[in-house]
Amino acid sequence: MTMPFAGGIDATANATLIFSVVAAVIYAFTAGMPPTLARSAAKTLAVTMLAVLAGMQGGPPLLVAALALSAIGDAFLSRDGEKAFLGGLASFLVAHIVYVALFLRGGGGLDVLAAESWRGAIALAMAVFAIAMLAALWRRVGSGLRVPIAVYVAAILAMGISALTTGSPLVVGGAVLFMASDGLLATEKFLVAAISPHRAWMRLAVWVLYYAAQLAITFGFLLV
Repeated sequence: MTMPFAGGIDATANATLIFSVVAAVIYAFTAGMPPTLARSAAKTLAVTMLAVLAGMQGGPPLLVAALALSAIGDAFLSRDGEKAFLGGLASFLVAHIVYVALFLRGGGGLDVLAAESWRGAIALAMAVFAIAMLAALWRRVGSGLRVPIAVYVAAILAMGISALTTGSPLVVGGAVLFMASDGLLATEKFLVAAISPHRAWMRLAVWVLYYAAQLAITFGFLLV
């Protein structure tokens, strides 16, 4: 079996990646179930192991930090309640800010958005998507959540645009998947009726898109 890192399937790096993928698959099968400690552990471990992998492979410290903060956010969001949601929102907000710093540090600067039309077009699409989501959410969420959600939307938009300054298709793809996952999560949580039959597949899709995003960004920095 071909593995992304040297040493075969039993090498520490590849074993860590497999551990992460297995945890992600376990959580995918339990995403629609009531919160339990085992379910929370699977969700948290999936991206925690990516952070461990990034550190083990000499990845940028900012990448390790962003993945670790994301794992903390996953731990919060694996539980129910508004406090857990706000904790997850705060964790991912900081994670996105760290990702912005990481992407801008390794990218070619914002000038490349104007120099290459495809990058500018994707940035424009990201901005339209973010504004549309914020407008839809603004009418549906309570007044106490409006400002936190607006700040979060601005942060993830900045993350997406900063990813476009890098030269890695994996990083750009990961940022797009991340935005798609967050948009679907917001739709499922705030815009879809509580009794909608679509909630089950939406929860699964949110996780698949999110984990694929983190994996793509991680590979974008480690497989160079």
